[in-house]
Amino acid sequence: MGGTDNAARREHRDGPAGRPGLARHQRRPRWHRAGCPVHLRQQRTFLAWSRTALALVVGGLAIAQLLPPFPGVPWGRHIIGTPLILLGCAVSVVSYSEWRASQRALRHRQPLPRSRLPQILAIAITAIGLAATIIALVSGVRTP
Repeated sequence: MGGTDNAARREHRDGPAGRPGLARHQRRPRWHRAGCPVHLRQQRTFLAWSRTALALVVGGLAIAQLLPPFPGVPWGRHIIGTPLILLGCAVSVVSYSEWRASQRALRHRQPLPRSRLPQILAIAITAIGLAATIIALVSGVRTP
């Protein structure tokens, strides 16, 4: 059982039995895995962050412009919406700079850099959520 598995791996690596294997320059590069090159996976990740940035901007605009004012706290919706818009802008810029750094690392066959975006989003959304909670509580207390 183990011998056939090793033979299959060797055939996959070196080519079918009876034929010489591919020359080193004809084999898939090491960074090419599962039928999808790493640079395409990096591009998909960048596009996902771009969609997140767009959703944050649109959500912030919707809150600032469409949400009815909080009773007793008329500036509350702007306190919640404006940081979301700014966060969307920041995610867009940081995602592009991380994509460029990843592409540079791939070209130079270096390890991919770690992403800062999950940490940025987690901290910012937590802060905005806490601000929204405080505004909602203050609004409820000030309601006659």
